[in-house]
Amino acid sequence: MKKYQTIFEQGNHQWAVITRDPEKPDYLIDTNEYLVIQGDKAILTDPGGMEIFPEVFSAINTEFDARNIQALFSSHQDPDVISSLALWLDFNPNLQCYLSWLWSSFIPHFGGNATTFISIPDDGLDIQLGRLRLRAVPAHYLHSSGNFNLYDPAAKILFSGDIGAALLPPGEDDLFVKDFDRHVRHAEGFHRRWMGSNEAKLDWCCRVQDLEIDMLCPQHGAIYQGADVMRFINWFSDLQIGTGIRR
Repeated sequence: MKKYQTIFEQGNHQWAVITRDPEKPDYLIDTNEYLVIQGDKAILTDPGGMEIFPEVFSAINTEFDARNIQALFSSHQDPDVISSLALWLDFNPNLQCYLSWLWSSFIPHFGGNATTFISIPDDGLDIQLGRLRLRAVPAHYLHSSGNFNLYDPAAKILFSGDIGAALLPPGEDDLFVKDFDRHVRHAEGFHRRWMGSNEAKLDWCCRVQDLEIDMLCPQHGAIYQGADVMRFINWFSDLQIGTGIRR
């Protein structure tokens, strides 16, 4: 079962992770979902696939009223990111979904209509959540051609989607990275195969190293915190990736 864990709390600003499910079938990739809360409103990032909607919904409702989720943020178009969209809209037809303009004609195949989607231009977008201003940070071609991270400047957290992801073996299910060198062994193959552009990678590294980031939170695997954030950025900068690399 997925569990709800509050990781950051400062006044009425919180964010929580709906953690990986140790009981999931082996044929499904495991995912993290993150809830950013400001007062009684929230945004859910990369809400996940339709097959895990009941677990994600239940985990959220143990601590937070899901009726107060005002929007979804979809970093890109993959089914493990956003195929639960129709189920969320069945629950709340007024939900809006932030996503790259590139996928605004594709993701509606999962559900929704013209009023559901807020297209993010290539250069990014500020997203208001109560008094909190979040930022959609460009991360194109890493791995999707229309791809964004979500940055919370107040909490100094970057929700990085597939960047930083690690496919962890059974038994290695810590919420935070404990041993960076050991952890990135499980990230290397994923990044070599799935990240499509060395130029885009270097652009992203330059962009995010100027942000204040205390935690880098990927969609798969453990969270990087403290010094491990810059360790990851430097490691990724040096990693050879790009079209045609198979491992």
